[in-house]
Amino acid sequence: MRVGVIGAGAVGGTLAALLSRSGHDVHVTARGAHLTAIRSNGLRLTGAWGEHTARVNASESLERSPELAILATKAQDAAEALGDNVGMLGGIPLLVVQNGLDGVDAAREIATLSDVVGGLAMFAASYLRPGEINVTAQGPLFLGGGNGDVDLPARYIERMLSDALPVSVLPNFAGAQWTKLVVNQINALPAITGLSAQAVVADPVLLKILTASMRETVRVALGSRVRFATIQGISAARLRTFASLPLGLGSALPRRIVARMGSTPNPGSTLQSIRRGQSTEIDFLNGAVVRAGSDVGIATPINSALVELVHQVERTGEFVGTRDLEQLVPTGRPAVA
Repeated sequence: MRVGVIGAGAVGGTLAALLSRSGHDVHVTARGAHLTAIRSNGLRLTGAWGEHTARVNASESLERSPELAILATKAQDAAEALGDNVGMLGGIPLLVVQNGLDGVDAAREIATLSDVVGGLAMFAASYLRPGEINVTAQGPLFLGGGNGDVDLPARYIERMLSDALPVSVLPNFAGAQWTKLVVNQINALPAITGLSAQAVVADPVLLKILTASMRETVRVALGSRVRFATIQGISAARLRTFASLPLGLGSALPRRIVARMGSTPNPGSTLQSIRRGQSTEIDFLNGAVVRAGSDVGIATPINSALVELVHQVERTGEFVGTRDLEQLVPTGRPAVA
């Protein structure tokens, strides 16, 4: 099968390498040093799924129409990247693997001739250096975004990918996106402090802030009448209970999430962008919580503060100390706006 992967970063690079290892003909898009390295030495995958160097075709944009396209850029880069490649996608199934809530709908507005399916990557991966991706924890790829368990495009893509990695279709994909958004709360604090996810959870002050931001996210989702989907043992019932727990007891949830990442320090995708001098997807992570809270009249002081602090680090290049964060991020129960 010919697969075009638009955006060969941590997630896209992992998918490209796994698909290549399974015998698929893979073409990736990349830029700069990453593109040069892939062309010269291949795309190297290390870590939890073993070591493999994928000899893939690589260019700044797709040069031929694939049988399946995967959009795996960061959310803030998706529209431009998809626009650059949409001419190759007429009638081709498009899998959008992104964090946040709006990726599928945004892609459908651009790729109007494609069946667009959403994807949630539950593995943990890092873009170590140009041409190399490291997977610190295995995990499935969930698909959905259409008409529940009879979503034929999602089922079709599931069959196409199942020889490369664990993949399954979720009937309640919107609920799964919200569950993943809770998990993705781990991204902001590493970007603000420069620490790994494991180091954030090991620090009592940062763990308290992380737990509070996750709790705020769950409360916004519940106020928005979201039906959480169960992914990786994180169920709707567990999240409803978590939303009402004191911060000390609630901290068991972020500790469990980070424990899944293993012992290799994981910077999270947002800090990876900071380190490369690129804009982050914070407006599509914590920012999505802020917007959803505004829609239903729930104040989001914690997520709002984290968004602003990530943008501050983007502007200044200076990380914020733990003790300063204790003063800058409110961790009390949010009030109704």
